[in-house]
Order: sequence, then C-alpha cells, then structure tokens
Amino acid sequence: MSDSLERLYLAVLAAKDLDPATSRTARLFQRGPSKMAKKLAEEAIEVVIDAVNGDSEAVIRESADLLYNLTVLWASAGVRPEDVWREMTRREDMLGIAEKLPKSTVKLPKVASPRMAARRPIVALETRTARKRH
Repeated sequence: MSDSLERLYLAVLAAKDLDPATSRTARLFQRGPSKMAKKLAEEAIEVVIDAVNGDSEAVIRESADLLYNLTVLWASAGVRPEDVWREMTRREDMLGIAEKLPKSTVKLPKVASPRMAARRPIVALETRTARKRH
C-alpha cells in the first residue's frame, strides 16, 4: 500500500504545476490549502455515509477520492508519505498498530527499542448497533 501512496504522491507533485484548466490537481493547488481541506472533509463525510449505509463499493470509490485529496493536502503542506509511515511506526511501537494516541496529555511509556517493546495485540472492532436517545 505505501508504494501506491508514494506513486500517487509523486504524481500529485508532477501535476501541481500543470494547467489548472485541464488538471484537477493543479486547480486544487491554485485554490490553496483551504480548498484542499474542504475537499478532503467532503470525501471523508462521503466515506462515512456510505459505510453507515453498508455500501462497500461506494466506500471503496470514496476512499480512493479521500486518499487522493489527503495526498494533495500532504504535498501542499510539505508532508511526505514516509513522514506519516514513520509516525505510524512510532505509535505502533508504543501502543500497537490498531490503537490511536490519546488526545490527553497522558504520559506514555518510553520504548527502549521497537523490537524489545511488548506490543498490544491487534484487535478487531465489534459491530455495534446505535441506541436511540430519548
């Protein structure tokens, strides 16, 4: 997967200076980070709606759009895919691959070596039904 995102990233960089009349990527770069962020948010919402509706084919299509728009925003911000992978590895070493860093200022234990760290097991998310609030 990282090879595909790297190829996409390089294609985005190559397209950013093309004619905005014919290149969606160039048009996004011309309009700036706020337009890029808006497009990314729109795609994220579409993925969520399709997932909630159980439309896996639409989730796949919209996820491709989401990754494209994320990659455009990364390129605009000077972030490379390997920067993100490095952060993912750092988090995996601390918490396990299927966990997200907490938003609070909780101090996480220092990890001496990634190979020596005891990792949390990968867990699958359960499907839960939403309860109505009265």
